[in-house]
Order: sequence, then C-alpha cells, then structure tokens
Amino acid sequence: MSLQFLADGILMGALIGLGAIGLTLTYSILRFANFTHGEFITWGAYLTLMLAAVIGGAAAPSLDPLGPFSFGWGIIAAGAIAMLLTGGLALALDLVVFRRLRVRGNAVIMVIASFGASLALRSLIEFIFTSRPTYFSREIQIAIPLAPGVRATPDQLSTLGLALVLVVAMHLILTRSHIGRAMRAVSENPALAQCNGIDVAAVIRATWLIGGALACAAGVMLGLTVQIRPYMGFDLLLPLFAAAILGGIGSFPGAIVGGLIVGVAEAAGVGLVGANYRAAIAFLILIVVLLVRPAGIFGARD
Repeated sequence: MSLQFLADGILMGALIGLGAIGLTLTYSILRFANFTHGEFITWGAYLTLMLAAVIGGAAAPSLDPLGPFSFGWGIIAAGAIAMLLTGGLALALDLVVFRRLRVRGNAVIMVIASFGASLALRSLIEFIFTSRPTYFSREIQIAIPLAPGVRATPDQLSTLGLALVLVVAMHLILTRSHIGRAMRAVSENPALAQCNGIDVAAVIRATWLIGGALACAAGVMLGLTVQIRPYMGFDLLLPLFAAAILGGIGSFPGAIVGGLIVGVAEAAGVGLVGANYRAAIAFLILIVVLLVRPAGIFGARD
C-alpha cells in the first residue's frame, strides 16, 4: 500500500475533526448527543450552494477562480454567510425544541428529540433540493505530487488549510476570550458557573452558534472535495461520534486527534478491504474505545 492513504486520511480526518469539535462542545455543555449535527453539515453545504448561485460564484465559477482552485470569491463569501445562517438555524432549533425539553433535565428525551429533528431537517432538504447529488463546481482538477506516491488536488489542500485556520481560531476563542472561558466553566459545572455570575443561557446560545458554524464549514469542505447530497451529513455522523468519543468528550484537542485517527483508519481500511466497509471501520473504532477506554484519549477517568 502506498502512502496515498495517509494523505487521504489526514485530509478526511481534518474534516471529521472539525465537525467533531462542534459535536463535543454541544455534548460537554448541553449534556446530550446531538444527532442534528450531521444535518447542520448538510444544510451548511446547501445554503452555501444556494447563496453562491445568488452571488454568482457557483453559477459561473470559471469567471472568478482563485489560482488553481475550482472556486472563487463567490463561494468563499457564500460560505461565510452560510456559517452564520447555519449557526442561526441551530440556535432556532434550540429555541423551538431543545430549550423547552432542557427544563425537564432528561437527556434521553433530548436525544430522541434530536433524532426526530434530524429526520425532519433531512426530509426538508430532500423536498427543497431533491435527492440528486450536486456540486460546487464540475471542473476537473489535476492532483499535485506532494511526495513519492502522494498526490492531492488544490481543492483538497485548500480544505486542509481552512480546517487548520478554524482549529487555531477555535483554540484562541476557547483559551483567550471571555465566552471561551465561560464555556469551559459551564462544561465543568453549570450550577457553580452560574453562581459565579456566568450567563449560562448566553453560553448555550454561543455553543449552538459555534457548533452550527463549524458544521457548515465541514459541509462546505466536504462538498468541495466530493459532492453535495441530502445524506452527506448523516453518513458523516458515525465518524464524528467516533472521533469525539475517541478523543474524549468535551476535549477540544481530543476531537482533532480523534478525527485524524478515524480519518487515517478509514483510508487505510478502504485500501485493504474496500470502500464498502468504510462505515464499519468507524463503528469498530467506536466499539473498541467504549470497551477499552470510555473516557477517550484526553478524557478524565471517573
């Protein structure tokens, strides 16, 4: 097996890790597994596609390409706006559904509600955009040699760069900003954080906004490298959970490391046993982690 699987795994792992950050933030602060996170990925990609068509970037990508990339400023601007809209969608869903259920303090009800909400969001996507796959651009890109036996397209390298920028930005937000310190305090002990004057409701709103925005970024990255379809987020949900649990629920660096491990493992598995078993690899990793170390790599043992 050539080293190409390692490059493919790192590229996919960066995307998985980015999506897992939002998932682990939601879990650590809101205390439930949010199944709608996969649909936020899908909605982010479709919102970007729709906005890019309005702006003109996706309707005529050849008019404003950026160097060797297949996209231009239209998709970049659309993606930035879509991140805000997807964050708003996540916040609206919390206001309509989860905030009322959160008062009851039952995590099982929250999980079931998120599963039902994900079905509704996915069906709405299919109703609006149909089930046919679409693309940001249909331009064919030539892979660039990076090392002996390792190649990657410019779009793939751009998604890796975007993921690195967003990871650094999230690190700075969580460690240097007031809202980041408040989010870490609420994740440790919400009642104690509130007693110390932290606005827990504002932290929850920020969590939904950031989680939705990161999910949108992951959806755009996935759409640039493969295709956009209604089940793209749902298919990514199991690797996201595997990465978040492997790294340790609530751990920001754990989500990144877990995503890279899952991405490389899936790429290696595809080379060894075929692409049909990609989902089984993520599931196997999830089961092994739950049996051997449920707290994850960076998680603290109870």
